[in-house]
Amino acid sequence: MAEAVGILEVYGLATAFVAADAGCKAANVRLEVFDKNKPANADSLPVPLLVTIKYRGSVTDVTAAVDAGIEAAKKLTGVVQHHVIPNPEPGTEKMLKISALDKD
Repeated sequence: MAEAVGILEVYGLATAFVAADAGCKAANVRLEVFDKNKPANADSLPVPLLVTIKYRGSVTDVTAAVDAGIEAAKKLTGVVQHHVIPNPEPGTEKMLKISALDKD
């Protein structure tokens, strides 16, 4: 069985680091590479960059990490979306490795 994945999308890279740190301190999880997205309406957002944090571990730990990340992000710029996938399909596993952070 695959590890669960928790996906937390926040406004800005600094908030992503704080939320990732909070999640890792709250539960026994590891991080996949962050991803970024600059949507078409970026100029109207609190921070014009969306960053996705991906936590991996058991469903219980991932859920706790996402919850802790949400609370940390709310204190800064906020949360866009979040979701826990208990048993990701192989195609989803491949997509988790994608990251635009090393691209312009």
